[in-house]
Amino acid sequence: MDVFEAIRERRSIRQYQAKAVPEEKLTQILEAGRWAPSSGNRQPWKFIVIKDEEVKSKLASIAPFGRFIDKAPVGIAVVIDPQGSSHPVEDGAAATQNILLAAHALDLGACWIGSYGSDYEGRAREILGIPHDRRILSLISLGYPTESPEKGRVELSELVSCDRYADK
Repeated sequence: MDVFEAIRERRSIRQYQAKAVPEEKLTQILEAGRWAPSSGNRQPWKFIVIKDEEVKSKLASIAPFGRFIDKAPVGIAVVIDPQGSSHPVEDGAAATQNILLAAHALDLGACWIGSYGSDYEGRAREILGIPHDRRILSLISLGYPTESPEKGRVELSELVSCDRYADK
């Protein structure tokens, strides 16, 4: 799949088939996250693959916007080291986006479940055994989709100005 096609067609998927994600695809997705750009190439991330039903259920029970994570065959937590680079949040966001695009390119669905800076993050950190000096930037649900939502975008002409900021 062409990268521009993946960017245009990827959507947040919240409903999944009860079908396992092959390890080869999971490895490719994690590799995509690993190859994300980072400030000073510091790569301040770790990935936790979540397959255990009890762990996913615990995460779903506390998630304000990600209760569906227990319906996904796999979850991925993107954990960042706040001291690991000069821009750890942006670095983790780049890794998360690479994971989402790779999942789509492999005919899987995924959804970024925000947790950074919320009460949910602290509780999820406990469930996943993440040290207090690390942060969960995102949780990602992953699996074969049972939905294909359509969403539009604001026209480019409404978003772009030249040389100076301007509202259209």
